[in-house]
Amino acid sequence: MSGHPFWFILTAACVVWYSTITVYVAVKGVLDIKGMLTRLKNQGVSTE
Repeated sequence: MSGHPFWFILTAACVVWYSTITVYVAVKGVLDIKGMLTRLKNQGVSTE
């Protein structure tokens, strides 16, 4: 890092940004799937 702090900071920022987006999409996806399964269950459609 001592020779290229700009690239280290840029890389770290990209990794943090990408990780944040990945976690956000994963959480929203799980919540969406849970909601979908709940709606299917309430409509009497078998999920098995």
